[in-house]
Amino acid sequence: MYKQKKYLDNQPLADAIRKYDDALRAAAIGGPLPGERISVSDALGRVTAEAVIAKISSPFYHSVAMDGVAVRFLDTFGASETRPKRLRVPEHAVFVDTGDPMPDGYDAVIMIEDVEKTSEDEIEILRPAAPWQHVRLVGEDIVATELIIPENHAVRPADMAAMIASGRTSVMVRRRPRVAVIPTGTELIEPGRIPEKGDIIDFNSTMLSAMVSECGGIAAKQRIIKDDAELLRRTILDSLAGSDLVLVNAGSSAGREDFTSDVIAGLGQVIVHGVNIKPGKPVILGIVQGKPVIGIPGYPVSAALTFNLFVKPLLHAMQGRTDPPPETLTAKLSRQVASTLGVEEFLRVKVGSVSGNLIATPVTRGAGMLMSLVRADGVVRIPAGNEGIAAGHAVCVELFRPGHEIANTIVCIGSHDNALDVLANALKKKHPEMSLSSAHVGSMGGLLAIQRGEAHMAGTHLLDEETGEYNVSSIKKLLPGRKTVLVNLVYREQGLLVPAGNPKGIKGFKDLTREDVVFVNRQAGAGTRLLTELHLKKLGIDPSNVKGYHHEEFTHMAVAAAVVSGAADTGLAVLSAARALELDFILVAKERYDLAIPGEFFDTPLLQAVLAIIGEGRAFREQIVSLGGYDVSEMGKIIGVY
Repeated sequence: MYKQKKYLDNQPLADAIRKYDDALRAAAIGGPLPGERISVSDALGRVTAEAVIAKISSPFYHSVAMDGVAVRFLDTFGASETRPKRLRVPEHAVFVDTGDPMPDGYDAVIMIEDVEKTSEDEIEILRPAAPWQHVRLVGEDIVATELIIPENHAVRPADMAAMIASGRTSVMVRRRPRVAVIPTGTELIEPGRIPEKGDIIDFNSTMLSAMVSECGGIAAKQRIIKDDAELLRRTILDSLAGSDLVLVNAGSSAGREDFTSDVIAGLGQVIVHGVNIKPGKPVILGIVQGKPVIGIPGYPVSAALTFNLFVKPLLHAMQGRTDPPPETLTAKLSRQVASTLGVEEFLRVKVGSVSGNLIATPVTRGAGMLMSLVRADGVVRIPAGNEGIAAGHAVCVELFRPGHEIANTIVCIGSHDNALDVLANALKKKHPEMSLSSAHVGSMGGLLAIQRGEAHMAGTHLLDEETGEYNVSSIKKLLPGRKTVLVNLVYREQGLLVPAGNPKGIKGFKDLTREDVVFVNRQAGAGTRLLTELHLKKLGIDPSNVKGYHHEEFTHMAVAAAVVSGAADTGLAVLSAARALELDFILVAKERYDLAIPGEFFDTPLLQAVLAIIGEGRAFREQIVSLGGYDVSEMGKIIGVY
């Protein structure tokens, strides 16, 4: 026999949330659900359960980038406007269209606009072609073994395309939470029935089910349960068998037919019953059989509000993502609003622009006013200690339309290293709300980005030829008077990459002057480019005598891809890039690769999250070492503050 009870408590909102979170955590509830493998074509909006790594390169063959004529660049030497060069078709030139595979034996394309057809079997060109000009090389977009998207990442259309392009047809994603929605009340009737006096169409379960779907869950609406405690008890037990979370709508208050709290308490544990918010006061937060069971108030505004406060964050956590904060703006309240002292109120408002000023106008305040949710642009929170807000007062509006997830992105600009991909995934795994965005412009470009205030940190490995020290002199020179913290990430091995078996017998930089050796370089300003220039200078080699010297790539993996595809015979890159694409490696140097961090960002939560992974992440260090060619003995060490 269930008896009517009053609220177990009437807690402040923050205390209620904390108390329920603590209970869920103690019961090991509410964390990310296990993963399941699905087709990439079905993955839109799903959250990855593991990092997605490229299986193949894209493009996976050398592709024509312009309509024109494919040639061998050596055949074009000497062409000029005063001394045009003629090539025979198809012996020395082949007409091609954009997207065609490059004909075998050809290594450059001349745009059709720069070609003069002198006869059916002969063309004329006015300038020489550079190696691989107007050709999309293997791996130009995606390189095999490259990180496509990290764990705990919500899949977008472009991500789907990238996965398919990289050879992936399936992906591991978090299982969608299954939520049972139980509508209760003798007065409820199913949608579609003609209501009679005393009937209420059950619309709340449709709204709550849609909110579950909007949060990425799968809603299972149960049949309407009359006001019968035993029937409700059996329905909750049946629903728990196939659900991760159960929502009971209505019956959460203290009326004579409100059984939800007693039934949940009889089956398990009620953690919170009653929160001092308006609307939404009679919410019930419980646990039954190791699963959350939440009693949602029956009034629609209360139902929507309590769902957003208590259910939405839980569903996001089950998918490995955090509850996105609402978009906010500051507006002036159009009129005075009174509020009950001691109760935190959520005031629905419309927002408009009047003479350039944002004005917030309150809409109907009743908990049963469904259209107030439809019409409102957002809510204003009135603190429990306030008796109201005066007209003209500046208020913060949490917007309903449009809402967007505020990106917490760490911008890393500078030298590329494969360790940054691993770091990006480790950050996303530990902090789903954060992300690391790295742009590869070279060490020098990274320090200049810091100089302009465009980056949170920069990867750098600039060697001072005179002192033999890495990075310090460059920071002092480029960032004078600006506090910069230099933190070690890794020591790494750089060397010449060559095809497996080293078919051309390349031993060092001296071999770059050979007629049969084509080199692939890094972009100007890259630390690897500077290392190349240093070795050429020591050997007295003129860069103009190195074939392919002006063929530039922006990452170590791109250099490796150029070598493995045959676009080049060798290039300077890190050992991990060689290992990834099964290339041979000729050691040139062991260098220090650091992260330069502006002083004003060093103590921010974003950078501290990254530094915590670098300094304390054992799994992260082991993963870096497994790539090959890395020494992590000083990882996280502060080299100095300059």
